[in-house]
Amino acid sequence: MRWPAEWEPHEAVWIGFPGNPQEWPEQLAEAQREVAAFANAISDNGDGERVMLVCRDQDDADEAGLLAHDQVRILIEPFGDIWLRDTGPIITVAGKDRQAHDFRFNGWGGKFEMAGDQDIGRRLAALTGMDILSHDWVLEGGAIDGDGAGNLITTEQCVLNPNRNSVLTKDQANQNLGQALNIKSICWLGDGLMADHTDGHVDNLARFVAVGKVVIPEAHDPDDANAEIFEDAASRAVSAGLEVARIPSVGRYEIDGSIAPASYMNFYIGNNVVAVPQYGATADDLAVEAIAELFSERKVLGLPSKALLRGGGSFHCVSQQIPRL
Repeated sequence: MRWPAEWEPHEAVWIGFPGNPQEWPEQLAEAQREVAAFANAISDNGDGERVMLVCRDQDDADEAGLLAHDQVRILIEPFGDIWLRDTGPIITVAGKDRQAHDFRFNGWGGKFEMAGDQDIGRRLAALTGMDILSHDWVLEGGAIDGDGAGNLITTEQCVLNPNRNSVLTKDQANQNLGQALNIKSICWLGDGLMADHTDGHVDNLARFVAVGKVVIPEAHDPDDANAEIFEDAASRAVSAGLEVARIPSVGRYEIDGSIAPASYMNFYIGNNVVAVPQYGATADDLAVEAIAELFSERKVLGLPSKALLRGGGSFHCVSQQIPRL
């Protein structure tokens, strides 16, 4: 059994579509356009991967249908929030079979508990006919990243946070991750980005881009609030024996006067296209160019994500891929 890396071929991808006005009191229409543009890009006119845009209800589906290309499939399954990276299943492969791993979900440590998020992973997996393996401990997909060869990277701030699993030690977490996803080696980073309501998801901080190789930001501006966090993460990754590439950070980014967890690390690696969040920051183009050097065989596109950031995430957070057998 193996958890494939994100750059390995996908059969399809689920993408959550914004629709709940209570969760999006501002810029809902803009967030919908950003997600639809992301779905369209990943579909790549039907030549990329099969994209399933998951909507809460028929009204949201109607809106999605106006924005998405014909190649994008509209799927109705009730959920609370759109971050399917965290609530959707994590899929492993074994021979000619796929297994959907369904972990407990508690609303990012009890902060945002909404109806439908606890079982959306099982419901999506059931639609595919995959075997579903349930795990009785809390884990979100955005909290971990893997290279398909048994290496995993995560943060202590999130996975060991008592608001997830109150008595989970690092040794127990190593054992749990090893057994669930056949992980051989775990690189433990410390804290994630400041003001990240996920308590430091690693997909905003460090991502595998090849076997044994991670990319981590470096501060683009002298007043970047995450500068020390980036350097600590890079140091820990090197100490763990990983190769580290650096790209510019977004820099200090604020929404309504408060620091926001804007990150180019929240890119999504599709079959044909890598989608990189763009925030109207000075490093936007530099980040796309740097990520393009890491994925020279794919089209690397910068896509607007300012409205999505108001909801707390970006393209990686809103998606969950199904590996191709």
